[in-house]
Amino acid sequence: MIRLWLVLGVMLTQTLGVAAETVGSPPKRKRSNLERLKLARLAAVHADVQKLQARRRQLPPLPGWNDYRCILHAHAEDSSHTGGTLPEMLADAKKAQVHAILLSDHFRPPRDFIDGRWRGLKEGVLFIPGSETHGFLIYPEKSILHRMELQGRDFIDTVTVGEGLIFLSHIEERRGHPLDGLTGLEIYNRHYDAKQDKATLLALGLMLTDPKQVAELEEAVRRYPDELLAFQCDYPTVYLDKWDEGTKQRRLTGIAANDCHHNQVLLVKMVDEQTVLVGTNVDEDKQMRKLTATFRPGIRQMTQGKKPGDLLVKLDIDPYYRSFRNVSTHVLAERLDEKTLRTALKAGRAYVAHDWMCDATGFRFLAREESGKVVGLLGDEVKLPTSGLTLEAALPIPAFLRLLRHGVEVARVQESRHWSYTVKEPGVYRLEAWLELDGELRPWIFANPIYLR
Repeated sequence: MIRLWLVLGVMLTQTLGVAAETVGSPPKRKRSNLERLKLARLAAVHADVQKLQARRRQLPPLPGWNDYRCILHAHAEDSSHTGGTLPEMLADAKKAQVHAILLSDHFRPPRDFIDGRWRGLKEGVLFIPGSETHGFLIYPEKSILHRMELQGRDFIDTVTVGEGLIFLSHIEERRGHPLDGLTGLEIYNRHYDAKQDKATLLALGLMLTDPKQVAELEEAVRRYPDELLAFQCDYPTVYLDKWDEGTKQRRLTGIAANDCHHNQVLLVKMVDEQTVLVGTNVDEDKQMRKLTATFRPGIRQMTQGKKPGDLLVKLDIDPYYRSFRNVSTHVLAERLDEKTLRTALKAGRAYVAHDWMCDATGFRFLAREESGKVVGLLGDEVKLPTSGLTLEAALPIPAFLRLLRHGVEVARVQESRHWSYTVKEPGVYRLEAWLELDGELRPWIFANPIYLR
């Protein structure tokens, strides 16, 4: 089985390349995940990130609005497969300049996830309790512990009483799920990138039993940690297609799902001179994969001079700090408190950004009348005048831009920091911004739509 998956990984490297790009389609990637994982490629991406960050210019804030970096779909101390703690999460949030974390505890009755201990401001970071359950991220205003058995619309209506929020999660598992009554849905989930690439994950596991490759991975974690965590990042077609179809019928807020657990600390443990266990910080020994020197000769070198039970490799791939930098949901709100943030998310006043490439803070997407008056921001519904309405974007750095109407590209520009588009017809318009890293464009920002009626 190991050899079969290894061959599959090699085949994947050879076949995933550049597809012919068509007008109106998102930019095609040029390298497979295994190619992106190579140390030279990570170094090239890192060099380009540094160049982009050097070009960044601070944008003046929109009058009356603040740009808050928020994290949704975040786990701590809530399951056997979660490795991180709440104090660790708080410390890393401060380090990553995160303003708010909307927790998503796995539902574990009789424990109530509406926990007052981690609700409100803590050392400048706002915590809002919530749960990942029934295929949703839910953030009711108050406890619904005794109504968690409800299903369908009854459950949705229970969660959304008042300023309660509910987002469809893991879209790949529920592509046909109705969107009626929902606040919105995930439009990116880091877990899905990994989930659909099992061949590379297995290849990565096998690298941990080769001394030379272990040394390269250790160097990657030390020198290019953000680039390493993001090597699988791809255009989230499945998620965006669901969103675009849904917004034709109703307003839906698109959010990023960090799905962070701090559970990707990769470990190799010695069993004997010929055998090791490969797994993560949340695996018991019996859950780890056993590999022998018969298949991986480098194990003999790794175990030399060691004793059974010794930890041979420990690579921390996903501390909360790194996950928070990888992707976040920026929310435009007047102030940092729970009520205001809930209102802003419900209104769709948000955009998703991969901030590890470049801090997207200050990005704006708005509608302006011919008179110069701003009549709509992200998430707003605007009545289309007879003439002269433009959609405008401003970014901290120049980027490749795509404007989409009902999910279909209507305009693109190769590189721009300030851009406008004269609207010709009503519809649901959203904007994407892409940055070039190591010779290939990668998605950077996904803006919530402006609904022109």
